[in-house]
Amino acid sequence: MAKVVVYAILAATFIVLVLFAHKKQNRTQSIEGLISRRIGRRLEMPVFDPLVTRIERLSHEKEAGTKTVEAAKEEEDDMFEEYFAQERRLNTTMRIKFLFPLLDASPRDGFVSLKELQTWMMQQTEDNMGYRTAKELELQDKDKDGVITFEEYLPQFSKQDIEKNEKGHGEAGWWMEQFKNSDFDHNGSLDIEEFNNFLHPEDSRNGDTQRWVLRERMTGMDTNGDGKLEYKEFVQNTYEMYKEFAKFETEEDENVPTAQLLFAELDRNKDRFLVANELRPILHYLQPGEMSYAKYYSTFLCHEADEDKDGKLSLEEMLHHEDVFYKAVHHEELDDEDYFDHDEL
Repeated sequence: MAKVVVYAILAATFIVLVLFAHKKQNRTQSIEGLISRRIGRRLEMPVFDPLVTRIERLSHEKEAGTKTVEAAKEEEDDMFEEYFAQERRLNTTMRIKFLFPLLDASPRDGFVSLKELQTWMMQQTEDNMGYRTAKELELQDKDKDGVITFEEYLPQFSKQDIEKNEKGHGEAGWWMEQFKNSDFDHNGSLDIEEFNNFLHPEDSRNGDTQRWVLRERMTGMDTNGDGKLEYKEFVQNTYEMYKEFAKFETEEDENVPTAQLLFAELDRNKDRFLVANELRPILHYLQPGEMSYAKYYSTFLCHEADEDKDGKLSLEEMLHHEDVFYKAVHHEELDDEDYFDHDEL
């Protein structure tokens, strides 16, 4: 299962998100368009409330048997007693009132700005990614030394496969290149930080990893197979994807650079072609990771709840739109509306 997840994360095929119109009703209807789908896997949807994440983790630990039934029951009872209303329904009104001052951090002015909301959502996402990485390391670390070797994580490849170093998609050499990219200290194994980089390459700040992701992404854009993008390929296969994400960020078409201007800006050596390294400034538009989705999702949340369109959220606005902030819950355990409750305002 773990291997399937990683293969899907790195899949080059990318289905462009449903286009967002600027009218509010279209944005509301196309909530699912915010989360682009890759073949075989859907990225983790950002979760606003860390308590929801805690509930999900407890459920997973119970299913996996990593937490005893008694311990899980005790933690669950404590949680429900503290945070849930009658009939075991999460009191979302109480939760938003509790979380609001935590979001209103810089400056503390009685409002939550888009930047503050993005910071909050990206932190929740980063924490969740780290948690999943730690669980995956624990599962795959066969000798329990706290690090992952190539052989531990990808045992299907023999020594002969590794020596052949075939670079085709999914081949041993293809995986080994990314493993070495993530092995920052070059000691032949990945600690938890390095392993997190390996599992989430789209969110990596490492230049080698970013180039690896972009070379893979370019296979679907480079129609003539020469390893670079000419202007025509850029317009047909790259720019429209960039434009839709950029429009969503700015909400104004005129603020998005034209294809010609963007191509010229990216073409640093002015040879009229773009290679993977030159595409790095727009990586998060072409191959968004979970951190990018958290940022885009924050923009959606702010747009939906900002009634007076002043670019920031009051407590009252957030309370009037509780359903928007708790819509991101996607696991079956929490999809049931019976888990959620709100007070009359």
